[in-house]
Amino acid sequence: MSRQILLGDEAVALGAVHAGLSAAYSYPGTPASEIMEYLVRLSAESRAFAAVWSVNEKVAYEEALGASFAGKRAMVSFKHVGLNVAADPFMNSAITGANGGLLAVSADDPGMHSSQNEQDSRFYVQFAQIPGFEPSDHQEAYDMAREAFDLSEKFGLPVLMRLVTRLSHSRSAVETREARPQNELKKGTGKDWILLPGNARGRFSQLLDRQAEMVRCSEESRFNRLELNAGDRSFGVIASGIAYNYFREAVAGDAAPPSFLKISTYPLPESLVRRLVAHVDKVLVLEDGYPFIERQVRGLFGVPGKTVLGRASGDVPASGELTPDIVRRALGLGPLPALPVSGLPLANRPPQLCAGCPHADTFKALNKALEGRAGASVFGDIGCYTLGALPPFNAINSCVCMGASISMARGASDAGLHPAVSVIGDSTFAHSGITPLLGAARADADMTVIILDNATTAMTGGQPTYGSGQPLLRLIEGLGVPKEHIRTIEPLPKNHETNVRIIRDEIEHRGLSVIVAVRECIQEQRKKRS
Repeated sequence: MSRQILLGDEAVALGAVHAGLSAAYSYPGTPASEIMEYLVRLSAESRAFAAVWSVNEKVAYEEALGASFAGKRAMVSFKHVGLNVAADPFMNSAITGANGGLLAVSADDPGMHSSQNEQDSRFYVQFAQIPGFEPSDHQEAYDMAREAFDLSEKFGLPVLMRLVTRLSHSRSAVETREARPQNELKKGTGKDWILLPGNARGRFSQLLDRQAEMVRCSEESRFNRLELNAGDRSFGVIASGIAYNYFREAVAGDAAPPSFLKISTYPLPESLVRRLVAHVDKVLVLEDGYPFIERQVRGLFGVPGKTVLGRASGDVPASGELTPDIVRRALGLGPLPALPVSGLPLANRPPQLCAGCPHADTFKALNKALEGRAGASVFGDIGCYTLGALPPFNAINSCVCMGASISMARGASDAGLHPAVSVIGDSTFAHSGITPLLGAARADADMTVIILDNATTAMTGGQPTYGSGQPLLRLIEGLGVPKEHIRTIEPLPKNHETNVRIIRDEIEHRGLSVIVAVRECIQEQRKKRS
């Protein structure tokens, strides 16, 4: 046993390794990237397990499921919107079940620090009807990884752990445990993994039959905690995940804190919830994310004789992260004393592309090429190049989800819009852009796709990309894009006029064209020089 200072992400990763992890898969995305970054480093040092950046989250989940099928303990991690990409195999794995322990980690981003939305992954636990964990601190993140594998192997089901940004990206001391050996290879039961309807119906029925057992397991979990204040039956608190820490901080000096129930496992521990609600007249639910627990406690029309407060009632802000101050206000307490901060106030600085970024020169050439074309629309995608939507470029008109730039440009083209231009990064293209480009090529859609090939997954820190260089050009041609309309440009100021001419030529072509802007990420160049 040792004591280490770890990020929340690192605590989960190390917990999984010490629990006998054999294989881990991920696609980068804030705030989950550091899980795989840490595993890649450990794997390079020990060669004891596989740690793989996958082409996207769906592929990552399926790779982990395959490792589980072989009897090994496997983990897959991604940010919350990545779980949407992996939702198909995730939901179906609740029916196939797991063989070796299978842990899926989804890191939510309340407050949308670096995300398109702030969805709550706990709904996926309920949706799939599998066990789930929500650590309140770093020690629990480490400990829960081991228990998640044990629970997965006990029920023969995947287990989902939900993190939030504030836990993923903060550091704290963690007491580690002795590492245990990996599982031996043991092939899964063949029939269980074939989801033909006749077999799937039986498997789903078995999943439903085990729900009561899962609830009992949650009620007995050491990660849940109920404390009743016998002297005060007026008010109680339910706090889940990191919100529990905020609650404990808020009442730290209170000699007789209100009754509370800490929830860190799912499905909801029903008997514990009923005991708290029966003990008090009014319940405040503190949870970072959607009012997931609050709505279940309240039910459709409320609890007779009881008042349930939380995000849905408006007593806690409906969106954004919880903070200790927000929790204190919800508890009717004043703000904690704050230390005065000396020095000059920092000016606000909006996010922007790095100085020398190749995307800047591409956007300048694209804007010039589109001058005078009032009906033009540029469909953007997920990556650092999304910042091209901001001044001084104002070059992008949409950003929805991974790969949507190509699909949306195709739809706009079908609707008669011209020019319809898509801008997508090389990693995002490999993640979700290949299939819509295949459809556009088959239809010879009247649109232009610009792939920004900077040879890395830049936005999340420079992870490897699967779609760069000559293999990318061969892939585009293989999808059916006419070779004469696959063009490359080098986005540098000295090439501006040439690049403008090439983009104009391809926009004027009434059919599909693809332009690949090739220049390495400026940050990756600096790393190589240092």
